[in-house]
Amino acid sequence: MERVPLTKQGKDRLQEELNHMKKVSRPAIVQAIEEARAHGDLKENAEYHAAKEEQGKLEAKIRMFEDQLSRAQVIDASQLSTEKVVFGLFVKVFDALSEEEKVYQIVGDLESDIEQGKLSVLSPIAKSLIGKEEGDVVSVKTPGGVRELEILEIRNT
Repeated sequence: MERVPLTKQGKDRLQEELNHMKKVSRPAIVQAIEEARAHGDLKENAEYHAAKEEQGKLEAKIRMFEDQLSRAQVIDASQLSTEKVVFGLFVKVFDALSEEEKVYQIVGDLESDIEQGKLSVLSPIAKSLIGKEEGDVVSVKTPGGVRELEILEIRNT
């Protein structure tokens, strides 16, 4: 069974989301199914079929989250060396293309959120940064073209 790397914050957020799905979303969908069922003939009841489809999607997502959390390996970034870029650490880079400094945290796939600077460990940028040191320059092939990133700082908080 393959372990799923997560930060402590990522695991907590996924657990909260799972609890919300089980305690709020699931009962709401069950209620919607009951209301649609009360409208009569189920063969031509679009509300019923939509609610059942939504229920299937939710149950699949719940199973996926439960599986990921059961295999979670929580990485405590505060205990990691900042000599090289590794999972969980924050990396400040200078993007030569946009001429901007950006800060990324390398996180698990489920907790990635580019808007918050959380890069999936599976992303091209994260893959190119892992194992590198401050001062290194990496070339990253992205959908928007090749980007040159200089590592300015590596930190754990």
